[in-house]
Amino acid sequence: MQFRWIYRPGGWRLDWLPSGEEDAGGEDYGYQAFFNSVDAVAMGCISFEKVLTFQKWPYGDKPVVVLSHKALNIPSTISESVSSMTADPGTVMKRLAARGAEHLYIDGGKTIQGKLEAGLIDSFIITRIPILLGGGISLFGTHKKDIPLRHVETRAYASGFVQSHYAVCR
Repeated sequence: MQFRWIYRPGGWRLDWLPSGEEDAGGEDYGYQAFFNSVDAVAMGCISFEKVLTFQKWPYGDKPVVVLSHKALNIPSTISESVSSMTADPGTVMKRLAARGAEHLYIDGGKTIQGKLEAGLIDSFIITRIPILLGGGISLFGTHKKDIPLRHVETRAYASGFVQSHYAVCR
């Protein structure tokens, strides 16, 4: 069985994600510890535009770099921590490393795909939620070659979420 859809057909809809109220235990599934361990967030413009619709900016003062070929409207409330960049994946990573950002949280399907294809992703933490979408937009897309992974650990939660950590084999 292949679990691969991240968005519903027709676009960036997250209506299938459980709301916070549905998780009565308040479990964060290791997110805060992970988020605290990263130096910056790198995301595509589609993800950025979706996150802007959230009631609260979820990244606080953490540096966020939006990778986009188009001009972005960055609200003044987050302009101190959010910037944009246009470059190939290798150049982006070099520029971020020069800023001291080496452990990144990569968000957005196309952004993940580009970094993965360029060999710039070292590991994944993938959380599977107990719902099978009938179709949609693939998280990983297609690749020119297989990308072998090494299983690091898997955790199952009472909510039915299953979270697996994989290292990319080089």
